[in-house]
Amino acid sequence: MTPQTSKDLTKSEHIMANRAARQTRRDPEKKSRDILKAARKEFATAGFDGARVDKIAAKSKFSKGLIYHHFQSKDELFRSVLEQLYQELSEENAELYLDDFEPEEGVVRLIEHTFDYFAKNPDFITLVNNENLMKAQHLKKSENVRKSFEPLRESLATLLKQGAEQGDFRGDVDSTELYISIVALGYFYLSNMSTLSVVFDKPLGGPDSVAVRKQHITDVILGYLKNKEG
Repeated sequence: MTPQTSKDLTKSEHIMANRAARQTRRDPEKKSRDILKAARKEFATAGFDGARVDKIAAKSKFSKGLIYHHFQSKDELFRSVLEQLYQELSEENAELYLDDFEPEEGVVRLIEHTFDYFAKNPDFITLVNNENLMKAQHLKKSENVRKSFEPLRESLATLLKQGAEQGDFRGDVDSTELYISIVALGYFYLSNMSTLSVVFDKPLGGPDSVAVRKQHITDVILGYLKNKEG
């Protein structure tokens, strides 16, 4: 399906878009944020293929013309939603201040924070799953996402180095590989909770089950990091 662009708008819609753009020049960033908020809900509910700009317009209470004034196509709108999600996660990661903690405590805080973020933001899981089905065709065009995790990777690498120097952690751990494992252990559980609950006949969404899972992830990661030669 070919995404609709601003070229597909009628003459009257172009006029409305230009008029709305003039009226909102005082605060275009707020309008973009409001549009992205509505778009996030629509994409999370209907997926990329099922999402409609008409519905995003209705949810945001802005005209479709104004939306196309800020975002040239549905593809650009979806990419912007993904960039916003990753930026939010990056900003929350920055607030961990991992450098202030001893290595083991810092890793535990990162594990708990990562799991809790996904648990509290199911739209992130839904939208990233959708992008994976499309082979990351939107994220491949985003330089912002590539840069967003560099500060966390560096902070985690520093923790791992300190832990190794103190004799607590093994010395051959790659920070990127470790972070992928931390993400995977929580992400898979949360994104597949419904089916896993059926397969194992166990309500995995309850608070007790979630707490057990989080502790299991912590034990697995710390067990891997432990310096067995010390």
